[in-house]
Amino acid sequence: MKNKLKGAKNIGATIEKRLNEIGVFSLADLSEMTPVKAYQEICKQHQDKTIPVCYYLYSLQGALLDLHWNDLPDKLKKDLLKQVGK
Repeated sequence: MKNKLKGAKNIGATIEKRLNEIGVFSLADLSEMTPVKAYQEICKQHQDKTIPVCYYLYSLQGALLDLHWNDLPDKLKKDLLKQVGK
């Protein structure tokens, strides 16, 4: 696994910035926090914005697995949604 956020699958400039705002600066940080917790923290930080599940929750999980978010197995997507209460 690459450790840098920059250049990781699914991690663009906006997601990287929002991860940095919650103290995530590497894929190791993201793995430690977990994509679910990171998504929840980003949502808390940006309550005035709609944070799309596919662009954040799925993207964060995909970054750790080096998969495009749309290629995550459906079961994993359902499990992630369940964990965030959606």
